[in-house]
Amino acid sequence: MKTEIIEGLVQIGAVKFGSFTLKSGLVSPVYVDLRMIVAYPRLMGQIVGALGDLSQGIGYDLVAGIPYTALPIAALFAQKMDRPMIYARKEIKGYGTKKRIEGVYKKGQRVLVLDDLITNGLSKFETFKIFEDEGLRVKDVVVLIDRRQGGKETLAAQGYHLHAMIDLFEILDYCLKTGQIDQSLYQTSRQFIENSVSVVS
Repeated sequence: MKTEIIEGLVQIGAVKFGSFTLKSGLVSPVYVDLRMIVAYPRLMGQIVGALGDLSQGIGYDLVAGIPYTALPIAALFAQKMDRPMIYARKEIKGYGTKKRIEGVYKKGQRVLVLDDLITNGLSKFETFKIFEDEGLRVKDVVVLIDRRQGGKETLAAQGYHLHAMIDLFEILDYCLKTGQIDQSLYQTSRQFIENSVSVVS
């Protein structure tokens, strides 16, 4: 299933090579645009199924997607796993309930956080804090892609566990094997990933 998902991402053009500024501020020669997958229901189904398998054995009461890319993934995942879903708003509404968290939850419940990918992991803490400030517990994070740039180590240092379906090296290996990129671009991309770990971790 992992190879099928990588193949699907490449086929729809979600894996891009060039010069891309990441949220961390680093400029990467490779970028994975997972916002596209909502337009491909079969691929979405494969991804949700694989993440469901990956989550087996993790204890949790609620599913939470990080806005915005992970929200449709989390919604389908919650339905498949028959668990309630919540999410933290990026901004608090100035009207109505003014909630920071949407959904139904109780203090003490354990939240499984889903996201599309992870780079250095620092942005995840913003979401964790919102949940934890409301008395919810966060221990595990499931992502489709780990860019292998320190995210797993950053989360582990704070007591969180990362579960990743695919890492960026596997995508690069596939692209080289299938002729999507040449050896030079492959090496440049790998070198960027390996060298940036010490910068962002």
